Amino acid sequence: MSQESTVPGELGDPAAIAAEVAEPGAVTIVVPTFNESANVRRLLHQITESVPSRLPCEVLFVDDSTDDTPHVIEEAAKDCPFPVAVLHREEPVGGLGGAVVEGMAVAGSEWIVVMDGDCQHPPSLVPDLVATGERAGAGLVVASRYITGGSRAGLAGSYRVAVSRAATWLTKSLFPRRLHGISDPMSGFFAIRRSAVTAEVLKPLGYKILLELAVRSRPRQVSEVPFVFQERFAGESKSSAREGLRFLRHLVGLRTASPLARMAVFGLIGVSGFVPNLLALWALTHAGMHYVPAEILANQLGVAWNFLLIEHLLFRDRRLFRRWWDRLGRFALLANADLLLRIPLIALLVGRSGMDALSATALALVMTFVLRFVGTEALVYLPRRPLRKKGRAA
Repeated sequence: MSQESTVPGELGDPAAIAAEVAEPGAVTIVVPTFNESANVRRLLHQITESVPSRLPCEVLFVDDSTDDTPHVIEEAAKDCPFPVAVLHREEPVGGLGGAVVEGMAVAGSEWIVVMDGDCQHPPSLVPDLVATGERAGAGLVVASRYITGGSRAGLAGSYRVAVSRAATWLTKSLFPRRLHGISDPMSGFFAIRRSAVTAEVLKPLGYKILLELAVRSRPRQVSEVPFVFQERFAGESKSSAREGLRFLRHLVGLRTASPLARMAVFGLIGVSGFVPNLLALWALTHAGMHYVPAEILANQLGVAWNFLLIEHLLFRDRRLFRRWWDRLGRFALLANADLLLRIPLIALLVGRSGMDALSATALALVMTFVLRFVGTEALVYLPRRPLRKKGRAA
């Protein structure tokens, strides 16, 4: 659930937002916040000093805070010469990226500028982002730290610099075509036209919403403007190991959007499952167990390993279609049905070809790979078909 609060006399419902700022080139500044009460007053002051004199604007905070950030925003907004609204989300679905998408959905201007609430993105650049987009006819204008005139000076410490460089290199390597012409895909500061946003295809996870937009709904024309990344004014960075893992999951989700890519990752996960499967098989056979029951038991360990990785890396956004126990049961059923097919094949390879049990098992797993992938996608993770209502024609 989301709750929208407004400053009296400043901003009403989403329709009122559009009515307030109807001039061509006007901008809605969307600021996702999580516990930024010490920063938002300064941010609104900076916006007041640099934006309204050059460009009609409104500010929309989409807030996931557990502190008094919404109250501080409402108090500070009373001194602002432009509309300010707070959209507080009780359930922060999709993290800060999800907050940005919700903000875009109610923004009332042709141009939307996304920026952080910690004062590391200079509001004085907002009019330049919009003006660049108008001049170039661009749908997306990125504020970049990595072109001439830009700087990442505000990144605290060599560790964060190294992480930023690695993340930028990784994303550009994984999406060379989609990110062509974007030097800073990790930037959280950009302007985009409302008409360029295809909200229904977006599946944000974490705070790297520009990457999500560029890969799933990239405008044809993209421009860049240099900016100097500032030091955080107050509070602590939201970057953490947990956010890093969400970022990696996000990358996998983006990279596996096509069936062929999903099959490739499914195969890599299956290969990783060889390790627990074959280790268990080796231990059981060396303990004196016959290879057939040993393979049955070892397979269950591989099944559990593969299910966990597939759940969290490959089909994260499809888990809502069925309950976890339903998914696990179907996945285990498929894997063990696959085993019933593999056992005669393994026996044939061992008995007729003279292969050892480990080599025969590995070869059989490869031979049944495609069937496992198709069955997993079709029977475990595709949406259920809606039930037909009684009385309707078949």
